Amino acid sequence: MDAPLRSNHNVTYVCTFHVVFCPKYRRKVLVPPVDERLKEIVREQCAALRQDLLAVEVQPDHVHVLVGCDPQFGIHRLVKQIKGVSSRLLRQELPTLKRRLPSLWTNSYFVATTGGAPLAYVKQYVESQKQR
Repeated sequence: MDAPLRSNHNVTYVCTFHVVFCPKYRRKVLVPPVDERLKEIVREQCAALRQDLLAVEVQPDHVHVLVGCDPQFGIHRLVKQIKGVSSRLLRQELPTLKRRLPSLWTNSYFVATTGGAPLAYVKQYVESQKQR
């Protein structure tokens, strides 16, 4: 599955990211029905922000999100929005979460770009442009 080429008013891009984030204290609280509701919230937020959700999977103590994100919007804004809205909604809808955790998510997360050529090839290509 290749990510589609996208564009906004002045940038054409293919930017896909693998994001992983965890509940506070890495507690195993993302179990049914929390996991399915969390997936819905992630889908809704990506759609509302017009970013391409490619996959989402929830484990008891962490979440994986594969998403295409406009570089002008920024992956940091997308993750902040997903974590903020999901924390608020899940803790409102499921009071047991509110009792167990002062806040749902840790402040940190992991993000990596996906696909593309190996760094060595890109570096070689960029350096070879001087000779043209």
